[in-house]
Amino acid sequence: MKRCILWTAIVFPCFLFVLSGCINDKSETGASLVVGDRLPDFEVVMNDGSVVSSEGLAGHVSCIVFFNTSCPDCRKTLPSVRRVYEEYWQKGVSFALISRSESEGDILPYWEENGFEMPFSAQETRYVYSLFADKGVPRIYISDRNGTIRYIFTDSPVPSYHELHAALDALYVE
Repeated sequence: MKRCILWTAIVFPCFLFVLSGCINDKSETGASLVVGDRLPDFEVVMNDGSVVSSEGLAGHVSCIVFFNTSCPDCRKTLPSVRRVYEEYWQKGVSFALISRSESEGDILPYWEENGFEMPFSAQETRYVYSLFADKGVPRIYISDRNGTIRYIFTDSPVPSYHELHAALDALYVE
């Protein structure tokens, strides 16, 4: 009986809090892009000092990933993103890994623990994220050289390496 009360009083609310960060969130603007839409105007500074913007992505296939390292689905997805990043960034595909409501200090330990070398942009607010979506991470937008979104992957279900690879490969060879 005491375990049930403990679960109900402490553990369950913590579980719901973590889950709500991944699924049930509200955006500042309510944007919800779909396949066929153009990338919105945005600009972010990556942790390596480079700048990624919608204007700078023109002429390149791009993969924009929104994540939060406390999200279990993001933790499942980021290793697949790393694999496609390692395969495609040298081929000229542009990548932008952008956090949703997370500081660089929160991201770096996870990056180091997993040996990630992909640059990321720590965004402590949801402003940039809200230009793309109104709920849920991970969210991955793959766009063609004209800035048109051709593939969107979300947490339902989380994309596999093979799905991401196939999407990038289809656009890279066009």
